[in-house]
Amino acid sequence: MSHQEEPRRRFLRQVLTIVPAATVAAGATLQTACSGHDDNASSASVADADNSRAAYHPTFFTDAEWTFVQAAVDRLIPQDDLGPGALKAGVPEYIDRQMETPYGHGKLWYMQGPFHPDQPPELGYQTNMTPRDIYRHGIKECDDYCSKQYGGKIFSQLETMKQEEVLREIEHNRVHFDTVAARTFFSQLLGNTKEGFFADPIYGGNKGMVGWKLIGFPGARADFADWIEQPGVKYPYGPVSIDGRRG
Repeated sequence: MSHQEEPRRRFLRQVLTIVPAATVAAGATLQTACSGHDDNASSASVADADNSRAAYHPTFFTDAEWTFVQAAVDRLIPQDDLGPGALKAGVPEYIDRQMETPYGHGKLWYMQGPFHPDQPPELGYQTNMTPRDIYRHGIKECDDYCSKQYGGKIFSQLETMKQEEVLREIEHNRVHFDTVAARTFFSQLLGNTKEGFFADPIYGGNKGMVGWKLIGFPGARADFADWIEQPGVKYPYGPVSIDGRRG
């Protein structure tokens, strides 16, 4: 298994462990159906996703931050033989749009002290920083770290393997950030990347419903229960967005 494929496969295993067994069985048949059904339509949806990504202009992230986000999510969910990655799925757009919501401003949870960052996650949010703050400080800290370590090169200028190495160091908190814990920043980035890859396309990510097609999720179809208890029977329809778009 290559370095490029491993992160995507690892988080997919994590995602699939929370899906009911019956749904996974149905999803496996749907993936087969989608991958073999109407290749022209599938190619068109990916092309539309590329055009949409190129046309999007971030409202929260600065140009430098936007370059970082694009490079980082491309390493977390790279394009491979399983299909398009985070970039073609529009994950950076999803994250940028989320930063302008109440979620991005930290208005959806209790934000007063005391804060105990070392406590287990089930005890709730343990920092006074909003998601917007975490990205703003975390990206700068990461680029500053890379610049010091790699002769003035920021994260987006590093080679692929170096970028993955930096992300691993941040994930395991082996890098010291002054304003936000490195692990907190990585957790925020990884969580939002997964969300953007699998959320309904109306939120900016999962363009062409590539995330749903990858795991065989039917989306917002009103009725697919007839296939849940029919393992091996090909599901005849592709996924549908909340707004009625079809994948």
